[in-house]
Amino acid sequence: MVKPMTHMERGLAALADEPVDRLCNYPLAMGVNRRLLPGSPTYREWANDPKLFAASFIEGQKYFDFDFAIGLMDLSVMAADLGAHVRMDAENTPFVDGHIIHGPEDYEKLAEKGVPDIHKGRCGVLLEGTKLFAEKLKGEVITAGFIEGPLLALSQTASAERMFMDMFESPSAVHKALELTSEMDSQLITEFAKCGVNGLCWDYLWASYSCLGDDQYEEFEGQYALKLNKQVQDEGMAVCIHSCADLPHLDYQINTYKPAIFSMGYYPLIPGSKSPTEIIDEGYTKNTLFAGVIDPQLFVRGSVEKITGVTKDLCQEVKTALCKNNQKSRWVISSNCEVPPDLETKLDNISAVVNTAKEYGAF
Repeated sequence: MVKPMTHMERGLAALADEPVDRLCNYPLAMGVNRRLLPGSPTYREWANDPKLFAASFIEGQKYFDFDFAIGLMDLSVMAADLGAHVRMDAENTPFVDGHIIHGPEDYEKLAEKGVPDIHKGRCGVLLEGTKLFAEKLKGEVITAGFIEGPLLALSQTASAERMFMDMFESPSAVHKALELTSEMDSQLITEFAKCGVNGLCWDYLWASYSCLGDDQYEEFEGQYALKLNKQVQDEGMAVCIHSCADLPHLDYQINTYKPAIFSMGYYPLIPGSKSPTEIIDEGYTKNTLFAGVIDPQLFVRGSVEKITGVTKDLCQEVKTALCKNNQKSRWVISSNCEVPPDLETKLDNISAVVNTAKEYGAF
């Protein structure tokens, strides 16, 4: 039996597959944490104020007792600063409702504009807020910034349907714009490194066989991501990936990108979607700490009893698979994707996952 560990000790041990007192936990609770702040600021207020953004992660850590803190805002940050119109309701996750790319020539126009000032706009809010919470939680938990992959950022300016069609009909134009979003990511990496985070978490939204085959994925994302991931490591941060895809390019992302952490989804009704047991049995956790796979909708629609049972079963499945494969700790009890930041999300369900992981994730 391992003596009780701090969050930082447990996280570092799990990254190295060393013995831990219990499995790490981190339901991906980000925007929902704003409800813990005085006055319960709206999502719009939270997403536009770096102090509120940071305070929510700090308060969430204090209230729920997580093992990690990853600074996700939403997936329209870069697109907003590139000129796309973002609809930002008071309490809903912002989304692009006005694209700036409507044909092949618009990719070239975007590239010609160059990278906007990332210290301003929504990128500026994200960077400043990340710096504030990373400073406050330094040494307590493993912290990470959150960044959109270049293909994801481009799709938000064009719409996925438009971009996928143009990838086949006008690939050179798409690549010109990808060089621009990659340069923007590169500048963001440099600034995230100054924030003091331990890692940088990428969202490669389209890294799924439901969207792209191997050749297309490598051409339109892999070649750019490889250079950017090396920059992350050169800047002293760990490479992390969040994938809520049903059929992710696991072999490529794990074996080529070599992330320290991979956050995944599991969809049992979709043939080929891998369960935690399959992920561990097939060797993906040999060098990477995996996280998942509780259904995010359970935090809204499930009861405490239901989500407690699901978490308990996940802990047992993961511990059994790890032990069978002579591994000690490479799994984080987490959700498939972000805990919905809705007002309907039940905070007690987040606490239930954490407390159940503490009890049934113990070795």
